[in-house]
Amino acid sequence: MAEMDWSTPAGLAAIKDHLTGRIDGWRQPVAWAVGITSASSDPSWQLPHVNTPGGRHGLAAVVLASVLRHDGSTATLALSPEQLGAAVEGLAPAEACAEVHHANLGVWRGLLAEVEGNPARELVAIFVADLADPITSDADGAMRATFEDLHPRT
Repeated sequence: MAEMDWSTPAGLAAIKDHLTGRIDGWRQPVAWAVGITSASSDPSWQLPHVNTPGGRHGLAAVVLASVLRHDGSTATLALSPEQLGAAVEGLAPAEACAEVHHANLGVWRGLLAEVEGNPARELVAIFVADLADPITSDADGAMRATFEDLHPRT
C-alpha cells in the first residue's frame, strides 16, 4: 500500500483490509479487549473497554493482533507493556480521522500508565472469534459477562 490515508473512515477501512491481508488465517474477532489485573490482591480482571459483538471498527483489533502475531482466533494472550506500546504506536496515526472515536487508543494509553505506575500488574489481550467457543481464561469469562445479556445463548 503505497500511501495510507489515516484521515478518513474509508482510509482506515482500507488500512484495516491491508493489515488483515498480512495475517495468515485472519478472523475478525466477534469481541475483544485488553485487560489488566487489579491493583490489589483481588484476582479479578479490569476491562476498561470491551469491543462487544456487533462493533463496526476492527482496525484496533488487527493492529493489536499484528503486534502479537495472532490470527484473531479465540484466545487469551499475555501482553507486555512493550507490545501494547507498539500497538499504540501502530494505531496512533488513526487519530487523524476525527470522524471516528478512538476508544481503544485512549484506553491503551491509560493501561500503559497504570502498568508503569505498578509494574506488578499484568496485561492480557482477549479475542473471541465465535461466542460458542469455550472460554479461555478468567479474563475471557469476565469480558463475556459484560455483554452476556446483550447476546444470550440459544
